[in-house]
Amino acid sequence: MVAKVRAIGLNGIDGYAVEVEADFRMGDKLSIAIVGLPDTAMKEARDRVRSAIQNSGFLLPEAEYTLNLAPADVRKEGSWYDLPMVLALLAATGQIPPLPATAAFLGEVSLSGELRPCNGILPAALSALSLGFKDLFVPAKNAKEAASATGIRVFGIETLKQLCDALQGVGTPPAPQPSQPLQEEEGEGYGVDFSEVIGQQGAKRALEIAAAGGHNILMIGPPGAGKSMLAKRLPTILPRLSQTEMLETAKIRSVAGVLDYNHPLSAIRPFASPHHNITVQGMAGGGSIPKPGEISLANNGVLFLDELPEFNKTVLESLRQPLEDRKVTISRAAKTLTYPAAFQLVCAMNPCPCGYFGHPTRKCTCSSGAVSRYLGKISGPLLDRIDLQIELPPVSYTDISAAKEEESSADIRKRVEAAREIQRKRYEGTDTECNARATPAQIKALFRLSPAADDRLRMIFERLGLSMRARDKILKVARTVADLEGSEEILTDHVAEASFYRSLDKKYWTRMM
Repeated sequence: MVAKVRAIGLNGIDGYAVEVEADFRMGDKLSIAIVGLPDTAMKEARDRVRSAIQNSGFLLPEAEYTLNLAPADVRKEGSWYDLPMVLALLAATGQIPPLPATAAFLGEVSLSGELRPCNGILPAALSALSLGFKDLFVPAKNAKEAASATGIRVFGIETLKQLCDALQGVGTPPAPQPSQPLQEEEGEGYGVDFSEVIGQQGAKRALEIAAAGGHNILMIGPPGAGKSMLAKRLPTILPRLSQTEMLETAKIRSVAGVLDYNHPLSAIRPFASPHHNITVQGMAGGGSIPKPGEISLANNGVLFLDELPEFNKTVLESLRQPLEDRKVTISRAAKTLTYPAAFQLVCAMNPCPCGYFGHPTRKCTCSSGAVSRYLGKISGPLLDRIDLQIELPPVSYTDISAAKEEESSADIRKRVEAAREIQRKRYEGTDTECNARATPAQIKALFRLSPAADDRLRMIFERLGLSMRARDKILKVARTVADLEGSEEILTDHVAEASFYRSLDKKYWTRMM
């Protein structure tokens, strides 16, 4: 007879229902054919399946077995189809009862019949829930992860024998409780805090504005000025992750194979800091079986690019579209996948190759040509997508000796969250969640300038020869500054501060023109 077992397939982080069918014809030798566009891992499953069945105390009579994975026109990838294929064979041969259509099964089976954990279980569980499944059977190590999808019963399975006994009414595998998010309060959980940064008040102010409005930021300064130290502390002042953001973040990390099985949901915002020798594939994602890249692993968090000009120019240009669309699309011959990429970009760089251009005490040893080549690695379109530019001076001994108690991340975050609440109400009912993502229509309709602020903006626009995009960037930052102060109207001081953060491209990059 034909036996059917339900499973889940993934296309990126979105799932779809898969039906595993098994049939056989008696013969004088045992053979297993797998059809339905299986990948290499699934073709190799034939030997794993055979050994797992035999070592779990079941029989696989000599016959010609056919396993079909429907829909047959979609490529199936991964080893978690082992379990539904084993169950389909056992059900077809009458060794276990027919399985309910409301249950889905996922898991890699070892030769001894143990179930091994797999990547992508959380998005599969969430998809199973949305597809109407009532029960989900997964490897025990994936149970907490799957149980994060509240609303579906999750059973963690240690061995194939344990599961088959339960299906025949001999025992019931434990159903774990939904896991709790890893809590962090007042900056705890990150291991760093803004109170540890001495001086650099201007940079701290710029990062507070960046956090409050979701703006991208570029920091320029000599070695040792604290650029990396500041960047690593930005997540500590960002608003806390919502439940939806935690789930989306965990789904991506699950597919990438970097999720903590014991704490699948984390309130810690992601912080990705790839090395400058990263490839386009490593940054944007890809591979023969496409996986998320660094920009997706930074989703709902921070992507920090240190030593920005040292990155390959092609890698930097690959950021442009995700910065606009907040998603990245990976196209391969077999399929096209889309991963979220709603990250906040933080860049840091030296002002020149040696790092001491404009330093008050150290002499720059770079030629003008070397400086031009160094800065030329960063294109105008990429600069246009960075709202805030800040120059960090070197920290002097006087700054260190005169240091007072610095403001904590918790104190800064309170102001950031208050500003974000203003923006939430402003953009309620739209897809925009912060000022940095405001559309031209929203800028025109919702950003109210005082007459004096409008005159100041006009003067800056004409004097600096700004583009419309640059003007909008200044307005977005000015709106965030006003939100931090609780002002309904954008005032002159807000425009002046916002325009200050657009001055470094004129100082450094205009020299190349």
